[in-house]
Amino acid sequence: MRAPPPSIFNDVLGPIMRGPSSSHMAAALRIGRLCRNLMNNNLRKTIVEYDPNGSLVTTHDGHGSDMGLYGGVLGWEADDERLKNFKEELTLAGQEVEIRYVSYDAKHPNTYKLTLQSDVETRELTAISTGGGMIEVQEVDQISLTMHGDFHETLVWVSEDEPSLSNITNALHSNNIQFEFIELRNAGDKKVVQIKTTEAIPQNIIQELSELYLDVRIFSPVMPVLSRREVSVPFMDPEAMQTYNEKRNLNLAELSIEYECARSGLSKEDVLLKMTTIVRVMRAAVNSGLQGTEYKDRILPCQSVNFVKSMNAGMLLQGDVINSIISYVSAIMEVKSSMGVFVAAPTAGSCGACPGTILAVADGLKKSEDEIVRAMFIAGMIGAFVQHKATFSAEVGGCMAECGTGSGMASAAIVYMAGGSLEQSLAACSMAIQNSFGMTCDPIANRVEAPCLGKNVMAATNAFSCANMSLAGYKHLIPLGEVLDAMNQVAGMIPHELKCTGKAGLATTPTAMRIEEGLGGPTVASRCGGGSGKVPC
Repeated sequence: MRAPPPSIFNDVLGPIMRGPSSSHMAAALRIGRLCRNLMNNNLRKTIVEYDPNGSLVTTHDGHGSDMGLYGGVLGWEADDERLKNFKEELTLAGQEVEIRYVSYDAKHPNTYKLTLQSDVETRELTAISTGGGMIEVQEVDQISLTMHGDFHETLVWVSEDEPSLSNITNALHSNNIQFEFIELRNAGDKKVVQIKTTEAIPQNIIQELSELYLDVRIFSPVMPVLSRREVSVPFMDPEAMQTYNEKRNLNLAELSIEYECARSGLSKEDVLLKMTTIVRVMRAAVNSGLQGTEYKDRILPCQSVNFVKSMNAGMLLQGDVINSIISYVSAIMEVKSSMGVFVAAPTAGSCGACPGTILAVADGLKKSEDEIVRAMFIAGMIGAFVQHKATFSAEVGGCMAECGTGSGMASAAIVYMAGGSLEQSLAACSMAIQNSFGMTCDPIANRVEAPCLGKNVMAATNAFSCANMSLAGYKHLIPLGEVLDAMNQVAGMIPHELKCTGKAGLATTPTAMRIEEGLGGPTVASRCGGGSGKVPC
């Protein structure tokens, strides 16, 4: 079954979460919840294997993979208050975790190879984080399959091949159970029938299958928008959107809403309501951040409060909108770093750039919440184009994939709010992403704070500048679709060490090493041969 088109709510604007990184914390939490399902909520020990050729050996603790994975096996949501004390909660729940660094030729930098144990059984699950909280389960008990967490999934272990598949299919039909996908998967003598449905299979049918076959496991969705067998969207790239719109003459917000209605199967009223909730969480993060935040385990102090004081005192260079953007972006980033609630947009590491810019410009233009909601749909649509053609994952594309994308999303949205045309929004986005090519991801002290804050601010001011340039008629030259293709090409050329691994750049400067040592946890050096020498990095 082909992967569905990107969803604005699944892939771009979300999840609503706590923690430093969506590709680490939120994705790991979703993987952990599926592990819990595999073990029938009876998990006692988790053995986690990280490949040193990937990014997780050097980042799993500081970027929140441990927090998310443990929260997931405990059954929590990504915004759960208890995530702040996840280690203590894990111990109280009687859970044990063992982390190993093992070379197993992982093909993706964010690979989780997990062995799950209860009092009566041991199972295996391998999954990857693909960026922005999105996941893909690739194996269960060494059987290759695919789960993205956007269906109700049922796995039925069987002893026979085609007879079992045929019998299970007939049983579903006879009980009027609608399924989107059913297929036999096998590896050697292991055989499993995978069933994807948009609603949970009734418990009496599950009981019947359990009595007839070797084993049955049920996986609940972890994504906000479910998929369907044949998801049809009106377009999947900027050029196709413009062609689609030739005789419709819709604005970019209307096109974006129409896209998500088609992708999600929800009504216009429902998708507007979902986006209103997201915008309100973003607004609350700004307001909370500007009141001041505190958190022990971070390297930057609260700075947005003093920035606003300096701005109000006339101590800064004048530029009311730009200064508001800086304060809003900083506030959101500080909420993230203090374990507050925010929206990954498109990722946690870049959560300030897009929302901070859009909200600050909207406030300057005195836009209503409804107008902000529509602007945020535009930002989401741009993000969906990026997800389709390139990546949000810093481990795959560097900070260009995160802050660069956030900049392009914001620029298109603020052109719309300023009264610009669809073509001007796409031009602004093209320029903003062009300006972001090749950005490294090298967080200091294994924390997603610096230079992340500065890069979010740079992305935000880049978005604002490109919006004004587009409104003034500056030429972007390269169409947005081609820019995204080139962005994906550049992603593959950035060295592994500069893609969120902590192995180069600012992360390995002497000062960064001293800061990390002062935090008291394991350092990159200790994991990569500079200390205990556990793994070669």
